[in-house]
Amino acid sequence: MRIVLLVVRSILLCGLLLPGIGYANLPETGVTTLAPANPARLQQDLLGGAPNLDAFRVRGPFEVVMKQDVELQVSPKERIKADLFLSGPAERAPLVILLHGYGNSKADHAYQAFHLASWGIHSMTVQLRNRGPWVGNGNALLRLVRHIRTNPGVLENRVDITKIILAGHSFGATSVVVALAGGAPVAGGILLDPADAIRGLAGHLRKVRTPVMVLASDSRVNTTRNRPAFYRHIPRNVAEISITDAQHEDAQFPLEADSQLLGDSPVTQEIQITFVSAITSSAFSLGATGNLDYAWSSFREATRQGRLFAPAKK
Repeated sequence: MRIVLLVVRSILLCGLLLPGIGYANLPETGVTTLAPANPARLQQDLLGGAPNLDAFRVRGPFEVVMKQDVELQVSPKERIKADLFLSGPAERAPLVILLHGYGNSKADHAYQAFHLASWGIHSMTVQLRNRGPWVGNGNALLRLVRHIRTNPGVLENRVDITKIILAGHSFGATSVVVALAGGAPVAGGILLDPADAIRGLAGHLRKVRTPVMVLASDSRVNTTRNRPAFYRHIPRNVAEISITDAQHEDAQFPLEADSQLLGDSPVTQEIQITFVSAITSSAFSLGATGNLDYAWSSFREATRQGRLFAPAKK
């Protein structure tokens, strides 16, 4: 097992080369002025104030510890490779597991994971087969979550295994749905511009019982395969909102800020930051309260300004 360990201070990361990893030119998002002693105090501060999406646009107050290419022995014949982003304080906190979509890799969600960890939410980007089968990837996610739940400390003792959140992009979001429908013991799911990758998607969606946030691109720019089905068929505890002018690829965010072209479509970092702030608000809401209400309230001002649109909740 090859592990590259790196401790970085959020306040020092603006545009600097990270030694030993090779990531450069991190986005200039700034750093929060909040200075809590630990994630529990940060949670109290945030819940005690008015929810605001823009609070999560900047990096959080905590150091981030990165462990690269960790191999998790999920079963005797199955290993899953992941990059782990741990929030610096030595106390238990929720864990977000991020899965890539078609043709992509765990690196495409590295900045999102880093950003979450800076806000006191441990994160892990996983590498599964990037051309499917997506039901198989969903079942692999399910086995991964069960492995973490039954083996406390397999990642870190500071990971709260009772507060795991699954997030997936595009076809990877379909895999997240499969895991949720299969009864993954998690606090909820976040679907990043989801796309239908399997037959019988509606049947899986109807079995989802945990809260789910759908963060969508702008359907006037592009739309993914059968995206309306995700909100329509999840029976309850689901919310959806779209990000104005966002393309499908904007729901990804690698650490390298200069990685701004995917195919012929320009990726807009400003919109990527809107996605990552919405992910952070959603993950915080699920981890801190077990529901989507905090995140939903945080979207209100951005919706009024037109940066978000088409909110729906049931």
